Amino acid sequence: MSQLTTGQLEKKAQELRQLVIRQVATAGSGHIAGPLGFADVIAVLYFRILRLRPEEPDWPDRDLFVMSNGHYAPLLYAAMVTSGFLLESALMSLRQFGSRLQGHPERVKLPGIETTSGPLGCGLSQAAGMAYHLQYLQNSERFIYCSLGDGELNEGNIWEAVMFAAKYKLGRLISIVDRNAIQIGGSTEQVMPLGDLGEKWRSFGWQVQEIDGHDIAQIITAIEAAQVVREQPSVIIAHTIPGRGVDFMEGDYRWHGKAPSLGQAAAALAQLGLVAAKEQPGEGVSV
Repeated sequence: MSQLTTGQLEKKAQELRQLVIRQVATAGSGHIAGPLGFADVIAVLYFRILRLRPEEPDWPDRDLFVMSNGHYAPLLYAAMVTSGFLLESALMSLRQFGSRLQGHPERVKLPGIETTSGPLGCGLSQAAGMAYHLQYLQNSERFIYCSLGDGELNEGNIWEAVMFAAKYKLGRLISIVDRNAIQIGGSTEQVMPLGDLGEKWRSFGWQVQEIDGHDIAQIITAIEAAQVVREQPSVIIAHTIPGRGVDFMEGDYRWHGKAPSLGQAAAALAQLGLVAAKEQPGEGVSV
């Protein structure tokens, strides 16, 4: 856990976006819009909030982070590289046969991964189980953070975990929902209307905050406020723009699971101010 300034964290988020674009473009498949939109949240978690030791991934006192929306894996891998868990040279193997960096993170293959994801809707149950164990069987002060997609909230398993966590007053469980209003088949309100998400979670007994998921200060303040809640679990609903920073991706659900061509990736990187438009993103990232 560091004390980077908001400006430094904004720069970290931009670095994560760069690495996401390069990974997915090189792989020729993968998810890009959601990771670009959620980069600010992950930057705050990995470079301000989480107590981790990259040199000791299984450190017994570490916080736990569960990425239930596992298709955001390129963003997770980017954070793991920039925080020291992985070498940058590994990133360009995303989704390749035999690579440790698959389309969804796999715990047994990577240091610093707490759970293997796949089917959406499973991560919150896993995180709630961890929180229960730490709170009631270990009397631990560790926090458990769980990221969720809003489309993922269509899954009934999510709401079983929501009820479980409220019943057992899992106060050190903090969920963060990426409320970007898209999923693979269209807008969330067209596919399966979610309505007033804050009121939904509140009615189940959770402490609820809604924030601008691109405002670093708001993200920090919300997480710190959730950390002091002890008698109920907390959820932060982070309103984000999918494809953040790239004008031809922003708000377009078709980029949910679509890889950019190398030319589109170069244009996206140029818009983010990270490289010259002529640079080839598929060349890989230097160590």
